[in-house]
Amino acid sequence: MLTISANFLTKRFLRLALAALLLTIASSGTAWARYPERTIRIVVPFAPGGGTDVVARTLAQEMAKDLGVSVIIENKPGAGTIIGTQAVAASAPDGYTLLMGTFSHAVNSSLSANLPYDPHRDFAPVAMIARSFNIVVVNPKSSVRSIADLIAAAKANPDKLTYGTFGVGTSAHLAGELFKDMAKVMLTAVPYKGAAPAITDLIGGQIDVMFTTVASAASLVESGQLRAIAVTSAERSPAFPQLPTVSEAGVPTYTAESWYGLFAPAGTPAEIIDRLNKAAALAVQSEAFKRLGANEGLVMVAGPPEELDRYVRGEEARWRQVIQDAGIRGE
Repeated sequence: MLTISANFLTKRFLRLALAALLLTIASSGTAWARYPERTIRIVVPFAPGGGTDVVARTLAQEMAKDLGVSVIIENKPGAGTIIGTQAVAASAPDGYTLLMGTFSHAVNSSLSANLPYDPHRDFAPVAMIARSFNIVVVNPKSSVRSIADLIAAAKANPDKLTYGTFGVGTSAHLAGELFKDMAKVMLTAVPYKGAAPAITDLIGGQIDVMFTTVASAASLVESGQLRAIAVTSAERSPAFPQLPTVSEAGVPTYTAESWYGLFAPAGTPAEIIDRLNKAAALAVQSEAFKRLGANEGLVMVAGPPEELDRYVRGEEARWRQVIQDAGIRGE
């Protein structure tokens, strides 16, 4: 009878286990080295045509050149960006599904006690893409031609003036809430699923004003379809040197900023994050992004992932008090 010792079996098991482990590590390393091998999706949690969509599509076009695969945009609007963001949080952490995060990514945790994801636990920062300010725009037929006019009209007609937003808690919404608080006026927020449908209604006269992103409004201001009356930055923008800041136009110390950052699902390998970060950094140096920045006042960043994480945490702290004071709740 053939007798096999327990010691022999234990050693054989350990050798097989070690071989399997080494094979797994080697296979994983090879997969990282081959990345990317197929189309990458960037989810934009807004309707097509808005500022985030413009920035994301430019980014996708430029990153594709470096990555060697198609990079496409998938618009998933709704619930103040929660629908699209949750879709990415639930995706495989393989580098093929990414999120174009914005202002909302930093404030949704203050808006909802039952957020279906955690902005830090469920996401890995890839790169800050750009920072910008918002621009205050009205219908060109409006009698409002300045911030002073807007304040006067709001005080003369309490609760009757409306401002469009991209959804509850978006930069256009909270910039308006901050304005209401600091200017001591009443305006009624009207939420939309993105900048484009809100701007359509502003042009059509259904709402009175927007604190929208520059990317969503710059071309319409240039064509005369919208009238810009101020920017929300701390200082005047070289892109709109004729426009005063809201602060200098009558609401001292007022500032509000928009931003665009790229995120991946948590657990995405560090090697893939690094590859995407490098592709994003190259993208924002492209001529296409330079034109976008010059025309729309974007400040290109594309720093390391840690920089995006620090910035988001700072924005969370800054806007939490505004949300609490205004009693804002998510959709």
